[in-house]
Amino acid sequence: MHEKVFAQAWDDPANTRYEMRPIDVNAVLAERYEVSEPLVLTRTMLWDIEVRKARRPDIYIPRVVAEGSAQAWGGDDTYVRRSSQRLWLEPHRHGLIIEQTHLDHASQTVTFIGAASHPGPDGAPLRATTDQPLFHVEHAVGGTEDQPLNLWRTVHLTAEPDQRIVDVFARIDEDPWLPIFVEIYVRDVLRIGLTRR
Repeated sequence: MHEKVFAQAWDDPANTRYEMRPIDVNAVLAERYEVSEPLVLTRTMLWDIEVRKARRPDIYIPRVVAEGSAQAWGGDDTYVRRSSQRLWLEPHRHGLIIEQTHLDHASQTVTFIGAASHPGPDGAPLRATTDQPLFHVEHAVGGTEDQPLNLWRTVHLTAEPDQRIVDVFARIDEDPWLPIFVEIYVRDVLRIGLTRR
């Protein structure tokens, strides 16, 4: 269901879409970092990152999600999460984001469907910020086991495509470093020193 909702939104020409360039994480690692011991990131590792990040975005994407604001409830692979996230067009402000989340281990894809409202873990109603459009996100792992690719795309539910939102993601897409969640995983989970050159 999550994948179908994402696909329908992606195919709607009124919505604002952005697909990041695939990131060959080992190529970026070799070109731009010093590591304290030899390291080859595998597709299995990247999927482990995605699973962890889906539950705890405040730990793995701290530039976007306010510390301690993430909470997830429901099942193991299909659940709801809430977090306080920076607004795309006003990054000095945060707003409540509610996402219906599904992990597909077979395709190694995580789909987040933005929700305007949803009962919280205690049953009390939660309402997402209305200061920006609802958005859906798809995180995935591609490539081979020894040459994995980090894949990412998002679609905002807009009345017509919003170039300002596209520009935000285009700037993110120009970042030459590994995604911050990969750096955090290497340092904090694998316990391998990582320094940008």
